[in-house]
Amino acid sequence: MAVVETPQRQTVRAQAKWVHTSARKARLVTDLIRGRSVPEARTILAFSQRAVARDVEKVLRSAVANAESRPDLHWNGDDLVVVTAFVDEGPTLKRWRARARGRVARIRKRTCHITVELAQSPAALAAAAEAAAARPKRSRKAAEPAPAAAEVEETPVEAPTEESEE
Repeated sequence: MAVVETPQRQTVRAQAKWVHTSARKARLVTDLIRGRSVPEARTILAFSQRAVARDVEKVLRSAVANAESRPDLHWNGDDLVVVTAFVDEGPTLKRWRARARGRVARIRKRTCHITVELAQSPAALAAAAEAAAARPKRSRKAAEPAPAAAEVEETPVEAPTEESEE
């Protein structure tokens, strides 16, 4: 198998930890936005009926803010694509509920960690490369001799003489 090196894409990520919902429910929503542009993902999340869509939308907004505020990137939020969106399981809080005949039932309050990674869309990358190619490159010019100064007639200035009056 040959290993093909691909240039690493710059990505921006945001993560929400200990969200009080199960990872399975959150994965249903993150699967809807993976691979889509940010405006399209925001529209999908805004019209989703699931409660966890609000939490995923918060993470998406945070990732866009990270991309726009990073001083080395200054990306436009509308030109970004959701590269990866995944949900990991967090710790489960275990609670007990009284049942009949002195027994108890376990209640699992599940949590999850939601992660969203954004990158520039291929169209935005092409536009940035095109703008960089169109920009004139600075090159060092050979040291040019200074232009010849026009000859100016100089009149001698007389030095003040000391005349002492006696």
